[in-house]
Amino acid sequence: MPRSSDPQPVRVTKGETYQWCACGHSGEKPFCDGRSCGGMAPMPFTAPRNQIVFFCGCGKTGTAPVCDGKSHR
Repeated sequence: MPRSSDPQPVRVTKGETYQWCACGHSGEKPFCDGRSCGGMAPMPFTAPRNQIVFFCGCGKTGTAPVCDGKSHR
């Protein structure tokens, strides 16, 4: 069973903007659920094409909002 800290695969649509949760407190990870996070704003990601994107779930990626495949855990 995947954990919320695992990379989150999401099918994105070209031109759509997604709000990645930068604080880690969202109940709708990997996206922001609109809760106040101490002044930390969500990070927008606009899909360059239709594809599956692995959004970071742990918050340690060096390529936010996308998982870099090495900083996890």
